[in-house]
Amino acid sequence: MDFRRISGLPPYVFTIIDGLKVEARRAGRDVVDLGFGNPDLPSPQIAVDKLAEAAHNTRNHRYSSSRGIPKLREAVAGVYERRFGVTLDPEREILTTIGAKEGFSHLMWVLLQPGDTAIVPTPSYPIHIWGPYFAGASTLQVPIGLEEDGPSGASYVDRVMEAWELGSPKPRVVVLSFPHNPTTATVELADLQRLVDWARERDVALVHDLAYADMCFDGWQPPSILQCEGAKEVAVELYSLTKSYSMAGWRVAFMLGRPDVIAALTQLKSYLDYGTFQPIQIAATVTLNEATDYPRELSDVYESRRNALVDGLARAGWEIHRPRGTMFAWARIPEPYREMGSIEFATHLVRECDVAVSPGVGFGAGGDAFVRFALIENEQRIAQAARAIKRGLTRLQG
Repeated sequence: MDFRRISGLPPYVFTIIDGLKVEARRAGRDVVDLGFGNPDLPSPQIAVDKLAEAAHNTRNHRYSSSRGIPKLREAVAGVYERRFGVTLDPEREILTTIGAKEGFSHLMWVLLQPGDTAIVPTPSYPIHIWGPYFAGASTLQVPIGLEEDGPSGASYVDRVMEAWELGSPKPRVVVLSFPHNPTTATVELADLQRLVDWARERDVALVHDLAYADMCFDGWQPPSILQCEGAKEVAVELYSLTKSYSMAGWRVAFMLGRPDVIAALTQLKSYLDYGTFQPIQIAATVTLNEATDYPRELSDVYESRRNALVDGLARAGWEIHRPRGTMFAWARIPEPYREMGSIEFATHLVRECDVAVSPGVGFGAGGDAFVRFALIENEQRIAQAARAIKRGLTRLQG
């Protein structure tokens, strides 16, 4: 049987490095894993306690609501009011999703169909590129995080506008995500406002994945696109507990903003699911309302890890950009190793340095000259990785 939707997918290159890591550990080597972006810090204790309590109530074992229980939607509305000064209607402008990937993928089904086009960043988190394809649409892939841009995402906004003017048929959707995974590019509110103003004139839907809303460093605060004037006419935004509260396995996220898009996705999801297990939703509600300091505490930990990595690599002779957001560092392969490409170089790091990273090519076009470090080990382990890289990348010492 020909699985046509699956056969078009490229090999998941991250499994190559994962296999090498497993092989090395079986051989007794101590590999520092800075590859897969899976948060290692614990979820808030209040979330765990409330989950256990709610799970003992048999009334919570029934089907829940695909749009999310009302108090959970009210809780995230409170987060947006406190954090961004944005007022949201929990009934019309908020929908709970089973993680951001599920919400994004099904949103593409709502917004796109065969013959349509979406503008997406490249390199990027894979579902941002492949979600439109799963909906039968095509993509215009617009470069993001180029070195000449510095840390700013403003140039991505300019490239989006240029790509739309040149595109045929005209793209219906623009995907963006700041702070950006994997490039760590960031954007200011003024540039998001430019994009909102532009989209309002062209009836383009904007989809902003704010996965790293609370993971920010050096005193900088990421903006929400919903802070922009007129944003609710054109934009929806994804907000997740995955990174902000270290609750990756809980699968709790939200789609917020433009009411007609929220209504359409709500209708689609009513056919697809009954929502996340209700005790998880109850625990998430309490967490959003009461663990308000937790995102800042997590962010401080990741900022220290970022410093350990960037400073450690600098001592090894590998200067990389110091990100001001996300839980990653996007590192151009050092000049003496650049001809390898990202898969070969990442393989070299496992074999010669006992350090696992993600090959940049796995994030799409434009990524092959880079590798991505995930800050998922403590500072001591990250420092160990940097020392091992200094020893193992002998061409840097010349």
